[in-house]
Amino acid sequence: MSGYVMGIDNGSQSTKVAIYDFEGNEVAFGSYQLKETLSPEPGVVIHPDDDLWDSVYGAIKNCLATFTGNPKEIAGIGLCTIRCCRVLLNEEGQLAYPVISWMDSRLNKPYVHSDDQVKYVTTTSGYLGFRLTGEFKDTAANYEVHWPLDRETLDWSKDEEVFKAYGLKREMVFTLVKPGEKLGTLRGELADALGLNPDIPVVATANDKAVEALGSGIKDDGTIMISLGTFISSMLLRNEYKENAVNFFPTLACIPFKYVYESNGIRRGMWTVSWFKKLIGEELVTEAGKLGVSEEEFMNRKAEEVPVGSDGLITILDWLSTPSEPYRKGIMMGFDQRHTKFHIYRSILEAISYNIKNNIDDMLAEIDVTLHEVIVIGGGSKSDLMMQIIADLYGLPVHRREGSSVACLGAAICVCQHLSIYSDFYEAANQMVKTEKTFLPNPENHVLYNTVNDTVVKQVRKHTDEIFKLTYPIFN
Repeated sequence: MSGYVMGIDNGSQSTKVAIYDFEGNEVAFGSYQLKETLSPEPGVVIHPDDDLWDSVYGAIKNCLATFTGNPKEIAGIGLCTIRCCRVLLNEEGQLAYPVISWMDSRLNKPYVHSDDQVKYVTTTSGYLGFRLTGEFKDTAANYEVHWPLDRETLDWSKDEEVFKAYGLKREMVFTLVKPGEKLGTLRGELADALGLNPDIPVVATANDKAVEALGSGIKDDGTIMISLGTFISSMLLRNEYKENAVNFFPTLACIPFKYVYESNGIRRGMWTVSWFKKLIGEELVTEAGKLGVSEEEFMNRKAEEVPVGSDGLITILDWLSTPSEPYRKGIMMGFDQRHTKFHIYRSILEAISYNIKNNIDDMLAEIDVTLHEVIVIGGGSKSDLMMQIIADLYGLPVHRREGSSVACLGAAICVCQHLSIYSDFYEAANQMVKTEKTFLPNPENHVLYNTVNDTVVKQVRKHTDEIFKLTYPIFN
């Protein structure tokens, strides 16, 4: 069967759109940057103008501009958007208030109705789905906190008191569908403008992290996905919801009635790498230019020459403290005359790996799961050095997937599910997710890394916390 599917990944910083054939080969890609969010007052974080929709439309156009096939052969569009946002619409489905970001402190509480213009309260997927189709429908799998969702049915609660507890009325929410089901048909004027078929379906997915998990190809609880981005976290696919989880967040998966368990994350994770790169500055640009490689590739090549364990230089990655421990700061310790800037760089990569492994171990201990492989996605996965460090630390095979965006691919898998291209989500993922490269662990490095982790990294904060509690009031 020939044809194509489109996957949309609307994130916090940009929207990415990719087109795939039915075998999962990426044939076109485009993106479009979002504007910076606005914070007109403390705790308020909103998206300016109609920025989310502008980015989606712009990314679709940019993707189609790189597509050499026939747009009429695109059989469906999968929509994946940012999670944990709130969108307030008027009776016509237009924004009654700017889109409220997941970073906005108001989303820590249920909705409070204070504006009679607001007729609908929805998510980003509900709003963008409406802009694409004109239908007041949304995916059940993007409703997590402070919504009257019944997880047993993936539909709204039948109890009006539950609705009241969340500040909502039944007529204020969209009709729910499940991942892989149809949100609606692309609006005629959009199909004409984009050169697509007028009857092309727009298909529901889930929250963006769950769609990433699907697009990464995790399909059992022995496989974990690590997402190396500004915020670093990891995910497992599970069959049951876990109440009162301590070391992870259970969220709805992109397969109906399944769950993704998300570990505690690292704030400013891969951002720390960018921070250090800026410190080196012009020298890095010059040296990389001499070799005709990117700055990241130059740094990785030089850091590969540094011994495993960075000759005893150990970094503790607290560049952004949490509200519960505001006194914590980042640490680099163990300096001596051997250390160079490339030791520092490698030490940061090793710190990221220690930190996420320890968060994952806490989650695994709570649910009694043993891993047999690791999948790494995100910008950090492009570094062979980073991938090898993770493989050595875990003592497991570590896979890097093909393609520009696993969330786009996860959305495309949902379209194939809707079109019955494959028998189910699992077969679709098996056929469409492809591994670019696998990194195998070095046993000696595995022993060294875990010795450092167990004897030093896990023990540091109980000593340094007391020092930072003394410095915090001096400098804050």
